[in-house]
Amino acid sequence: MKLTKLHCAVLTALAASGSLYAEETKKKDKAAIEIIEVTATKRSESIQEVPVTVTAITGDNLERLGVSNFDEYVEFLPNVVFQGTGPGQNEIYIRGAATTQTSIAVSSVQALQPSVAFYLDEQPVSMQGRNLDIYATDVERVEVLPGPQGTLFGASSQSGTVRLITNKPNHDGFSAGLDTSTGFTKGGDISNSLEAYFNMSLSDSLAIRVAAYNDHQGGWIDNILNVPGQGGYTGSPVVISRVSGGALTNPEDVPVIAPKNDALVEDNFNTADYAGARFGLSYLINNDWDLLVQHTQQSLDTEGVFAYDPNLEGESSTNRFVPENNNDDFGLTTWTLEGRLKHLDIVYTGGYLDRDINSTIDYTGYTNGGSFAAYYACNYAGTPETQECVDPTKFYKEETSTSRTTHELRLNTSAENRWRVTAGVFYDSQELSTVGQFQLGNTDLPYFANLQKTLAGTEGINSNGGPFSSEISFVNDITHTIDQVALFGQLEFDITDTVTASFGARWYEIEDSFKGATTTVDVSGRLRAFGDGSDAALTEFFGADEAAAIQAAITSGQLDTSLLDSNGSLTVDDTIIKASIDWQVSDEVMLFAAYSEGFRPPVTNRVGGGLAKNQEGAFDGFRIPVYSTTDSLDNIEFGFKSTLLDQTLRFNATAYYSKISDLQTSRFDPTNISFLVFTDNVGDAEIKGIDGDFTWAATDNLIISGAFSFIDTELSSINAELEGIAPSVGSRLPYSAEFSGNLQAQYFYHISKDMTGYVNASVSYTGERLASMTMDAYVLEDTTNLVYGTGSGLSIEKEADVYSGVNYQDSNGQTFAGGRYVQDSYVLANLSFGVTNDEWKAEFFIDNLTDKSAVLYIDTQQFTPKVVTNRPRTVGFRFSYDFY
Repeated sequence: MKLTKLHCAVLTALAASGSLYAEETKKKDKAAIEIIEVTATKRSESIQEVPVTVTAITGDNLERLGVSNFDEYVEFLPNVVFQGTGPGQNEIYIRGAATTQTSIAVSSVQALQPSVAFYLDEQPVSMQGRNLDIYATDVERVEVLPGPQGTLFGASSQSGTVRLITNKPNHDGFSAGLDTSTGFTKGGDISNSLEAYFNMSLSDSLAIRVAAYNDHQGGWIDNILNVPGQGGYTGSPVVISRVSGGALTNPEDVPVIAPKNDALVEDNFNTADYAGARFGLSYLINNDWDLLVQHTQQSLDTEGVFAYDPNLEGESSTNRFVPENNNDDFGLTTWTLEGRLKHLDIVYTGGYLDRDINSTIDYTGYTNGGSFAAYYACNYAGTPETQECVDPTKFYKEETSTSRTTHELRLNTSAENRWRVTAGVFYDSQELSTVGQFQLGNTDLPYFANLQKTLAGTEGINSNGGPFSSEISFVNDITHTIDQVALFGQLEFDITDTVTASFGARWYEIEDSFKGATTTVDVSGRLRAFGDGSDAALTEFFGADEAAAIQAAITSGQLDTSLLDSNGSLTVDDTIIKASIDWQVSDEVMLFAAYSEGFRPPVTNRVGGGLAKNQEGAFDGFRIPVYSTTDSLDNIEFGFKSTLLDQTLRFNATAYYSKISDLQTSRFDPTNISFLVFTDNVGDAEIKGIDGDFTWAATDNLIISGAFSFIDTELSSINAELEGIAPSVGSRLPYSAEFSGNLQAQYFYHISKDMTGYVNASVSYTGERLASMTMDAYVLEDTTNLVYGTGSGLSIEKEADVYSGVNYQDSNGQTFAGGRYVQDSYVLANLSFGVTNDEWKAEFFIDNLTDKSAVLYIDTQQFTPKVVTNRPRTVGFRFSYDFY
């Protein structure tokens, strides 16, 4: 069976590595490298003839690579980065174009649009905050296009596009197959999976294909007993008081009740289960027209967390105080009608996506950083002798419902023409609705009693007319809609037999709308007031004094509201371009140069215009933007593609320079600014780099391949309002290593007439990376020491003597330095042995051969660092069988 059990992030990473494996075909008595047909330019071409950087890997080669779970994709990341907190909660970055990860633990509805577009076949399925985590089964190939692809693939293809191409129903008869595996993780539970497919031609014109899967990924993170004073969570009235503006009189003397997790202690509690199926029907209408309809249904259920607490002993232990889960279900129906009218190829494609996510998140750590921490956790209203801090256990529940409908109609002229045109129209409608419920503290505390009285009877908060149920302290109910229409086209012209020039453009218009309310904020009314912009409208909503201050901020240019209409909706339109020229130097070598533009649409802020709670230092006069404006990426690249030595060596490389204007970032700073997450434009950035890959059929039996990436990133300018808060000019962007690379080798040997043995080995290196765009590492380290009684032990890169992004001092009365946590470099290795013939394959594998615990991501959403790591050494067995 030509498939493997990888979710989309794994596939993307492998594809981006450019590690194309050779087939054991023969040419001049030597092994030759497989040439893959791709549709990166929305027409079928050889990967070595496309005049842009593109890498691809086939389903056959995915199986040979032997990757079976999320963590192992890290081995193949030369220019693609995945950052996040676990399955279904990851974001993709290509070529260093990254900023702070969206804080989805607060709300995905306020997330940035992704900078990398993700496609399933012809359908864009990228989503803000949480990329669709498609389990890839029965795959034909994966294509990755680094660099802006906005002219053909639209919004969110700012720094690249990833396309997962599935196997379609074929009309050649019956075929079927299955693939199963079992893995044993050191210190963890067993993982197992089963996949199967069948294809059947029902008639000369009708064929169906079904693929189904069930994959249980056992855990390895332990939720251990919380022992205060021994690295466990104690809580600190000093922290609570300082982030709450000194609410406690003598915080050093206030008793605190540490949270308990006795009933939740469990080994290997971070499990993930993928289950689903894809159904496809192909109908050949006549010799010129055919119709393809597919439906994919999937559920992803996770429990626990996929990060450990570095303050605890070991690299697989955590303290969590609320049962956590994430249930992510989606259904995706797609259709494609293809045909030919005289000299035009016509494609109409569309899709409907329906997705529901239900999450419960341990939010206990909010006490360590929220400006209302003392009110949520302490009896602050009494005398110094009676003040106390209660159990700080908190949780957050989010229910998110998303739908997306897309339509695209495009025309292609004949590929045989000297000039070739691709042109089309695109429509996209997205709606994301979130109800977030926060349980933030004991409702018997004075703060909650007073708030209950203030808001009692308020309409639209919840069904009983007040802000609280028996458990819920705060509600966030928002619907975000995005409607887009675009026209696009690309012209290619053969100047000579060996030189081709192309030019493409895309015009788009996007309307972005927020509707809804939080417990304390009418989001719809707020945006309507900004959209109206009159003194009367602003005064009615904000009151006279605040309205006058907001008008002054608008007049001075501090707040931009020009994109909003009277309904509070935001509309933008623009045209982007792409141009390239390529020279086929010989049959073996092609040179190319390209200029391209990409963009991410703006994001409206539900708390826009709000004045920072802390008005000291860098926050003096700071207001939350009403929206973050479009950020754009302009890219120039020069590259070559070569297939040498009688097609036994392929080597491709590209040098590029990218400039990002108005780089968007996600911000969550409840200590100084806002209770809720919001977005902002941090400034401009520049990225320079070289990436490449090679595949060498060294002998008839040995194939060696590899990929590399050098990246140099820096902030070239900073938004004036973020000076002293964001890293300074010249600082590196987060998450991307200056150097990453990998090597793989496959050796085949003859066993018998129809049986072949093989050995696969791979090793990868990922350099150190900075975590986030916020210089708060020393602040968080001090908090970690006070709350846990010990530091995290993580590396920190100092970037400023004084960090203005805090409104309190450390325990010695000294201001904090500015710095970011460092995600240290690491090396990973895999090894597998197998036997195969034309029908079956059996393989023994060892993933993470050296049992390395890599720092994949440092999560600071709870104000103390948590480390997302890879799966420990896993030994297992895979078996597949195909029926023809």
